[in-house]
Amino acid sequence: MLLNNCSALVTDDIINQQSMKSISIPYAGLYSPTNERDRVNAVSLLNLIQNHEDAFCRSRIQGHVTASAFVVNPAHSHVILTNHAKLDCWLQLGGHCDGERDPLAVAQREAREESGLTDIRVARPEIFDIDIHQIPEHHDTPAHQHYDIRYLLVAEMSEPLRPSVESHDLAWVPLSRLAYYTDKPSVLVLSHKLETL
Repeated sequence: MLLNNCSALVTDDIINQQSMKSISIPYAGLYSPTNERDRVNAVSLLNLIQNHEDAFCRSRIQGHVTASAFVVNPAHSHVILTNHAKLDCWLQLGGHCDGERDPLAVAQREAREESGLTDIRVARPEIFDIDIHQIPEHHDTPAHQHYDIRYLLVAEMSEPLRPSVESHDLAWVPLSRLAYYTDKPSVLVLSHKLETL
């Protein structure tokens, strides 16, 4: 069932009326765009969720909602990155929703499973970031888009990290060295977003 009574796209007028104020994303929470990239991604995500019942299912091959977590230390000076085994690059923790329409819960679960940490807390329940990116073809799965809803979580650095089978390695990465680990704008956005809190 669609969330609205028609399949019309969310118009720019709706978002423009809210300007850069908080936007309510169904199932995911409030999101406060800080720039045009944020606004465009919010519109695209709203359109996906409102017009596709299977938006949270990976079986929707064209593209689907995923959830991830920027897990930072309390001082916001370090973030956990995983050297993703399948994609072979350093990314934040996260994964598929597989039909679950609670991306915050998915982000928390994935963060625990992929880091091995037991004490991970929600820093703020609002959406921290929305990123839409292309996932390359892999074996029998064609290239597709991830509409990634990201949350900010917090953990202490004293508990040891334990990589899962989905990871080559895990590291607490100083934000000052983030660009040494990755050149992906979808990860580098963390530094800018933390400055806006």
